[in-house]
Amino acid sequence: MVQVEQLSTRRPAVSVEELLQGFVPSPRFGEVSFDTYRPDPNQPSQSQAVTLLQDFAAGTSAKPAGGLRRLFGGKSKGSAKGSAAGKRAGVYLDGGFGVGKTHLLSSLWHEVEGPKAIGTFVEYTNLVGALSFRKTVEALSQYKLVCIDEFELDDPGDTVLMSRLMRELADAGVKLAATSNTLPGSLGDGRFAAVDFQREIQVLADQFEILHIDGEDFRHRGLPTPPEPVANSDLDARMRADFGNQTVAVDDFGTLVDHLAGVHPSRYRQMLDGIDAVVWRNVATITEQAVALRFVVLADRLYDRDVPILASGAPLDQLFTDEMMTGGYQKKYFRAVSRLTALAREAQEAAEGAAAQPVG
Repeated sequence: MVQVEQLSTRRPAVSVEELLQGFVPSPRFGEVSFDTYRPDPNQPSQSQAVTLLQDFAAGTSAKPAGGLRRLFGGKSKGSAKGSAAGKRAGVYLDGGFGVGKTHLLSSLWHEVEGPKAIGTFVEYTNLVGALSFRKTVEALSQYKLVCIDEFELDDPGDTVLMSRLMRELADAGVKLAATSNTLPGSLGDGRFAAVDFQREIQVLADQFEILHIDGEDFRHRGLPTPPEPVANSDLDARMRADFGNQTVAVDDFGTLVDHLAGVHPSRYRQMLDGIDAVVWRNVATITEQAVALRFVVLADRLYDRDVPILASGAPLDQLFTDEMMTGGYQKKYFRAVSRLTALAREAQEAAEGAAAQPVG
């Protein structure tokens, strides 16, 4: 029998310790390693990334001394330009969506022993919002490695905030690793993100080993087509058939969207505790940018936990307006639609699998 919950009634209280405990690889990458990464033989940069990160992992065994001198006084005598990644404050992987950067970053996290953190750019900015900048620095300075996935370059304020955070962590001897997706529509061969990264963090970028990972990204593949929405009249029956004996969060889409404004995004992960699947009634296009950006965070957390989605109303590829899908935050919206579509397909495949089972 399905156990029904509602996300729109949940307001989790989360301690500092619980927030920090969430900075681990998502279940999708809970057991990955460099050995399980399969580089494309036609893209040498993918193999180079593995070598770079393995070398970088080997260099995290001890925190380097003299952080300020290293950051603002140039390189030490033994660290000429081109030295091994393990000698640098950080490593930065630039490339399009789907080339395996999160797999590689998670593999690095698994490889390094000791206190460490991994999360998305948005999760770290949310952490600062929840704790304050100084308390975040104090907490993360105790770590040996901090990994930042999906470094964002479309919000100058957040980029400056994260640049300052990374500078202070590097000064404390923390090793840093970051990735970024190339914005769709960027000119050139996808190096826009790396150029912006260097410009925004200025002197800190000189301490980073930067590698562009080549490979086909979503600009060339286009957005996937989501499953057809389920009719409202069929939603309950589909839920019982697809998610029997599971805990399902059933919400009116508009009510859920409004509820997210009252829950800090740093707590969205805990808001999903114990939820096996979600059902949304009457999905509609989100027209306000601030509301849409909050919903992107929820989409990322659902994807992290591999929570299948069953929905009625508008198709998921109509979740955001055309202006949003072509504007400054387009990367976030493309990613969210792609991830939500994948979760909706998982629900569809589960239903098809159940229907194919022989009747005893």
